[in-house]
Amino acid sequence: MSASVDGDARVQGIFDAIRVVPDFPKPGIMFQDITTLLLDHKAFRDCIDIFVERYKDKNISVVAGIEARGFIFGPPIALAIGAKFVPIRKPKKLPGEVISEEYALEYGTDRIEMHVGAVQPGDRTLVVDDLIATGGTLSAAMRLLERVGAEVVECACVIELPELKGRERLGGKPLFILVESA
Repeated sequence: MSASVDGDARVQGIFDAIRVVPDFPKPGIMFQDITTLLLDHKAFRDCIDIFVERYKDKNISVVAGIEARGFIFGPPIALAIGAKFVPIRKPKKLPGEVISEEYALEYGTDRIEMHVGAVQPGDRTLVVDDLIATGGTLSAAMRLLERVGAEVVECACVIELPELKGRERLGGKPLFILVESA
């Protein structure tokens, strides 16, 4: 892994706080474990602070967090910048009327959902998750938000796995990350 945000000394502490677990959940996978980042209050605060500094003056009205780890990073960012938080969830996890978006997996498909009416046409939206790998979930979240008329300003992730080329699936939408895996 390498630190990514140029010139910000806090990023090294964030980078150092993320544990890499080899061969989890299966052989050949280098799992990026953010639970150790959450245990380090300074690194976790720095992580949130860097995101807040980036988005506080961009008139973001919605922070959309992708289940489940987007729920960890999204709410404190939303509170700090004065935006509402909208959870984007796996199927059948939200009560009431939902809108969904399907996306391709390596072998099959999956869906994400959000409440109808949670996001309004013209809302300026930030999509947050802990990690971008293949980009499937992030691109589905963007399509879902854009279908209801929101403007996706940017996607923000703590970690990028650049070898999986997820950024390419975002259709040129800006992606802000703190660290890259090696």
